[in-house]
Amino acid sequence: MPQSVCAHIVFSISALAALSASMASAQKPNVIVVMTDDQGYGDLSAHGNPVLKTPSMDKLHSQSVRFTDFHVAPMCTPTRGQLLTGRDAIDNGASFVCMGRSLVREELPTMADVFQSAGYATGHFGKWHLGDNYPFRPQDRGFQETVHHGAWGITSLADYFGNDYFNDHYRHNRRMEQYTGYCTDVWFEETMAWIRLQARAEQPFLVYLATNAPHVPLWAPQKYIDPYLGKVESRIAKFFGMIASIDENMGRLTALLDELGIADDTIFVFLGDNGTAQGETVFNAGMRGKKRSLYDGGHRVPLFVRWPAGNIGSPRDVDALTHVQDVLPTLLELSGVPAPAEAAFDGVSLAPLLRGAKQDLSERILIVQYGGVPEKHRDAAVMWNKWRLVNGKQLYDLSRDPGQQEDVAGEFPDTAATMQSRYDQWWDDLMPASEAYQPIAIGAGAENPTRLSASDWNGVYCDNPGCVRGGQVLSGPWSIRVERPGRYRFSLRRWPKESGLALRDPAPPLRGKYGDLMAGKALPISHARLRIGELDLRQRVGPDHQEVVFEIDLEPGERQLQSWFLDEAEELLAGAYYVEVEHVTTNAQGTDSSSLCPPTDSSCIGGQWAPVSQPDTAESKQ
Repeated sequence: MPQSVCAHIVFSISALAALSASMASAQKPNVIVVMTDDQGYGDLSAHGNPVLKTPSMDKLHSQSVRFTDFHVAPMCTPTRGQLLTGRDAIDNGASFVCMGRSLVREELPTMADVFQSAGYATGHFGKWHLGDNYPFRPQDRGFQETVHHGAWGITSLADYFGNDYFNDHYRHNRRMEQYTGYCTDVWFEETMAWIRLQARAEQPFLVYLATNAPHVPLWAPQKYIDPYLGKVESRIAKFFGMIASIDENMGRLTALLDELGIADDTIFVFLGDNGTAQGETVFNAGMRGKKRSLYDGGHRVPLFVRWPAGNIGSPRDVDALTHVQDVLPTLLELSGVPAPAEAAFDGVSLAPLLRGAKQDLSERILIVQYGGVPEKHRDAAVMWNKWRLVNGKQLYDLSRDPGQQEDVAGEFPDTAATMQSRYDQWWDDLMPASEAYQPIAIGAGAENPTRLSASDWNGVYCDNPGCVRGGQVLSGPWSIRVERPGRYRFSLRRWPKESGLALRDPAPPLRGKYGDLMAGKALPISHARLRIGELDLRQRVGPDHQEVVFEIDLEPGERQLQSWFLDEAEELLAGAYYVEVEHVTTNAQGTDSSSLCPPTDSSCIGGQWAPVSQPDTAESKQ
């Protein structure tokens, strides 16, 4: 056959395939999920807030199906893990904000994994808070494009040192890059630029846009704060100002969808991640509690779903008891994306309810539980229609007592017993999964070197800038998985590398444009200690050292890694808040061994890393 004819046939087949793909893509709705941080149910003027003005969110409210009895976790990480997996927080592994409990189990598919497998482009912008290292980062969990900060928020211990909400450094896929502008503006601008690219390519997309605002620090451009000064206390004015900034950007985002002609074919979801953190003294929609509370004020939040071309009926309120792990199965059914064969959601699809079909959820009993050290009945609420059982003891009937002021456990013992029995069964089913820590990989091709932070210490809380700046006297282990055999370089630091500070240095206060962070105190660090598996190593620290380096040969497998900084008397000062681990060479012997000191390092003891015993300190009892 002549080459030109072959080329023509190949071209025709390719064109047909492209046309078919384009037609298939045109049939798939886009999906946008916007989640704000610490904005509660009452922090919207559409819900009755007498001070805060949110015109863009109010407009979205007027165009959406609104779930008025929708629940999340009382803290951010558990909600995010539930949203992306459709699984309970204790079930999926991400049950708390730090302490080794903010990582979704590696084998669970995420929302992004599923939509990407169905041909969607996937983008994430803003907050992640489900792991800063491989294999837990957004780009490891199905997102093809991501721009985000570290850990719980800007200024967190794991974030880029010196970030202050303006012109900050963020993680863009596998690179750290500096962006211009206020953080909320950056997240929306990056989202909108990415959406424009997908729209031009007629590519269906999934966007997960999660703002860090209005979480503390309460920093925002003054123009958003000024309208609330004098009406509420200064702290609340800043909080409302941060929400006003989000609201303005929400208006820009929804206007872009209209401009591109894709608004009708886009499922737009808006929700909060927990109850209000600041606004309850102004307005809390009649609820008791706030962020971290097991009362409804801690976990009942807005959920709006808008899809003009989606046959979900007119805007209205839906009062059925629903939960954040319902969102993923709902989006899959609405968009026609098949769930993975191995998927086992704890949530249910609300698509029938959205489409006006009968869906009886009256016998559904839901459980909210979170925590760094999960315990039976601790930090748990059981929900059944309008009944609430809090911590296994207090029973409330919201149909007559929405503010949860009257404990009626004695009046309705059978109801309490039914709810308690369901909780006991749930706990027994999930308990095995709740005990395991998820290991962070070192030496993986996807991330080498790896920077560990104290945010992920197992069982030890060290997650805020005040921990490292205050020199918190704690140390905890990391669960790690060695991916490749060979030599590994461990660099122990008190301050992150980008700070330029030495181990013994104090840190200047962070002079943010709209607020400051405390100065960091100096620590008289004289010795560093590293334990990995059975190896227990030590070396002296020089006065100007920015890091302490150990090189160790390791075989693949899971281990515990822990570090300590000690003073001249070898008393604990702190753990190494940051440890950078790099796979540097492949070890021919393939065995674990302590390494000889580098020949240029005069701080080694006797030419080798010297094993030491456990220091007898309060830390050793953690």
